[in-house]
Amino acid sequence: MFFSIQICVDKESANDFFITLMLFIDVKSKKIFLMHSLPLFFYTLFCPFIMGAARLLSPLHPKLRTFFQVRQRVFEELEKKIAPIPSSAVRVWIHAASVGEFEQARPIIAALKKKRPDITFFVSFLSDSGYNARKNFTDASAVFYLPIDTQTNAKKLVSLLKPDVLLLMRYDFWPNHLLEAKKYGTKLILAAAVLQKNAPYFKPVVKNFYRSIFHLFDKIYTVSSNDTLAFRKTFFCQQTETAGDPRFDQVFIRSKNTAGVDHIKPFFDHKTVLVAGSVWEKDIDLLLTAWQKLKKRPSLILVPHEVHPEKMANLYRDLQNRSFGFVKVSSMDRTFTPDSEILVIDQTGYLVELYSIASMAYVGGGFGVNVHNTLEPGIYGIPVVFGPNYHNSPEAEGLVAAGGAMVIHDEATLTAALQTLITNATERNRRGKTAETFVKERTGATTKIADSIMSLLK
Repeated sequence: MFFSIQICVDKESANDFFITLMLFIDVKSKKIFLMHSLPLFFYTLFCPFIMGAARLLSPLHPKLRTFFQVRQRVFEELEKKIAPIPSSAVRVWIHAASVGEFEQARPIIAALKKKRPDITFFVSFLSDSGYNARKNFTDASAVFYLPIDTQTNAKKLVSLLKPDVLLLMRYDFWPNHLLEAKKYGTKLILAAAVLQKNAPYFKPVVKNFYRSIFHLFDKIYTVSSNDTLAFRKTFFCQQTETAGDPRFDQVFIRSKNTAGVDHIKPFFDHKTVLVAGSVWEKDIDLLLTAWQKLKKRPSLILVPHEVHPEKMANLYRDLQNRSFGFVKVSSMDRTFTPDSEILVIDQTGYLVELYSIASMAYVGGGFGVNVHNTLEPGIYGIPVVFGPNYHNSPEAEGLVAAGGAMVIHDEATLTAALQTLITNATERNRRGKTAETFVKERTGATTKIADSIMSLLK
């Protein structure tokens, strides 16, 4: 009965359902693990139903519609890009959920290219933002959306990529793709892995499912020793080692190049500068209110998280209503005066290098889902301030614990924090040095992970 219904929903999904049943019946000849892992078996069994239903609902949901639309020609485009690659090429496939996870992979890719220039890289993304931001990544032979996680898609993708190694960054586990890669003989590596106490992996209902997923990996490299202990004790993954977070290496590497803001730096020489990076509406409202109340105001550089025209228009209107003078970086000229005008960054690509100009940083997102990247300002030896929602970010928690960051909860605590950092240079420098040390002491993960991949390739 269910099988007949599924055929009506989606022919491809029906095929996947049939394949799953065949694999269950003939699991030994297929040499895979479904019989040993009921959670994985039930995932592959019911995944076709879920995907078929999602397709039916997609016209009613914009994000779901986009999810399916952008994947319609994935294989067609991949085939064109992969066709010229020799079958004998060494191939490494990197998967990242979005931009942040991919940034963790970048130093690893660079290290591998240095060790073996002949490696061919493929990069897949789950999110639109990740793909659109890095679709022109020059070190990859193909950047693509990860196809929908069906067995048919997984088999087709792996047969195209023929990966020697699959490097999965942090999380975003899609069982059919992992199972098919494992079956092909690909070495699976999970890097920058974390297991926070409140993570869904520990929930009784799904713990066995994730245990099966984690056991597919040949090596798991965690961010901290606590994560390693959790993988070993809770999920019995003895192939786990502590490596650290490659993002620290990437931040350190990027901090060496600040040429992109050379035209801005002279305006802020010998001034106390506050850079507000990746700020949302709530951050901006609190920040401007607090900044206005300061007896001695620092020069302010505002970097909105989104530079969508409508959102920028709202920001400009807010600044005008508060009677604040401001200049857009896109129209900035020699008449700009940072003592009386706020610099608004209305273009992308500036943020990381702007922190090199700052005396202190406010990082946005802490009044939303989670604070944004706190390492980027920290590497420049400046104190960091952000809102209360930072517990999904181990590096933010580490900065707070070390004393390099200050957590604020409202306009009053933000005003007090800024007042301290502006008027007390000794405290500002102490916190800044602590933040810089925190980042630099945690570099080195890239070398360990790259060396592991090299040993697998040999």
